[in-house]
Amino acid sequence: MPPRLNADKLDNRRTVLVGLAFLSISAFWQMYDNIVPLILRQTFGMDESLAGVIMAADNVLALFLLPLFGGISDRAHTKLGRRTPFILAGTAAAVVLMNLLPVLDNSYAAAAAPFKFASFVVVLGLLLVAMGTYRSPAVALMPDITPKPLRSRANAIINLMGAVGGILYLAVAAVLYPTARVQGLAHVNYQPLFLVVSGIMIVAVAVLLLTIREPALTAANQALEKDHPEWNLAEDDGSGNEVLPAPVRRSLGFLLASIALWFVGYNGVTTWFTTYVAEVMGEGLGGASTCLLVATAGAIVSYIPIGIVASRVGRKRTILGGVVLLAGCFLAGYLLTAHSHSITPVMFVAFALVGLAWAAINVNSLPMVVEMCRGSDVGKFTGYYYTASMLAQVVTPVLAGTLMKTLGYQILFPYAAFFVACSFVTMTQVRHGDAKAAAKKGLAAFEDMDD
Repeated sequence: MPPRLNADKLDNRRTVLVGLAFLSISAFWQMYDNIVPLILRQTFGMDESLAGVIMAADNVLALFLLPLFGGISDRAHTKLGRRTPFILAGTAAAVVLMNLLPVLDNSYAAAAAPFKFASFVVVLGLLLVAMGTYRSPAVALMPDITPKPLRSRANAIINLMGAVGGILYLAVAAVLYPTARVQGLAHVNYQPLFLVVSGIMIVAVAVLLLTIREPALTAANQALEKDHPEWNLAEDDGSGNEVLPAPVRRSLGFLLASIALWFVGYNGVTTWFTTYVAEVMGEGLGGASTCLLVATAGAIVSYIPIGIVASRVGRKRTILGGVVLLAGCFLAGYLLTAHSHSITPVMFVAFALVGLAWAAINVNSLPMVVEMCRGSDVGKFTGYYYTASMLAQVVTPVLAGTLMKTLGYQILFPYAAFFVACSFVTMTQVRHGDAKAAAKKGLAAFEDMDD
């Protein structure tokens, strides 16, 4: 019997299972952002600017790979569906390649050689390509099988699953590498951490494959969208092709600019925080991981309430509130860390609020982007979202690293607060892609809005 989708009620179990793909991706990137800068600086002896260039490489590749493979998956037709083959192949390649990195790191630390460094860079590049082939298809799977009015609530669950992936990594890192264990070591072996994260990725994608029947669910959602033509913001250009009206294109442009700006600020902190904590506060990986664990926990408990709030007051207003809170938290982060040599309980509160703010932004930004497209273009518009975010992440590791080297590490949090505040200005110009609950029955009914 073909599955049935209801535009008034979200299937939470199904959304959780779809979110397993994002869980695996988030666990990987949390580890990548935390560990690779340490390897580059501590094993290979790079300074902040050069390490920032290497850290920006994944984002440079993503500028091309994410929209490319998002569009390719839109046009794919297989027995497993449009997105699942990319998820399976990309995960398999990534698991093999990522476990080569600590092997090369350990080998170089034992006996440095140019060939080993070159091998590390090549494997790192191949790994980034593997991750780039399936990130957009994995994220596009949720809107493929979720009715448009329910996508903020569904994205809340997807982000919750991503946060679970991040918190799994952070918990493992905090247990395996406490400050007392790694302090004073000439070299740290990260192989156990890479093995655990690759195991998380394998299990998550295997469960997804066994429980989600993508082709049937996609077909059911497309049939539902045909019954609700009012959900589609695109117009026929007279030749049978659907195009976005000029006001919608303008909103999309400002929304993508906002996404880029808040990622410049936020990713600057996530990329450099472990190094910042070590240089400014004298804390090791365990201390930094604990702070990020608190922020992730704050996001986890916020995702579902944020989805409910957005359904009531609108996605745009919820994002604007999150932007204000995030900028304020980054300013507080500067005041709390610039002259401190230990992590205090007040800092944990600030990081928990960072998680809340980022949840308010993340839950609603992708649904606003894909709200503006038709169902057959979800992968392409997901690629637009990631192009904006990755463009920011190409710039910010290098820019933040250079500023820290020139002006001092204390510039990190004011830098982040400034760019997040700029995103508030551009976000006020977005007029489409919002949604809020209709005054019918609780949170069950939604309608598109232009506010």
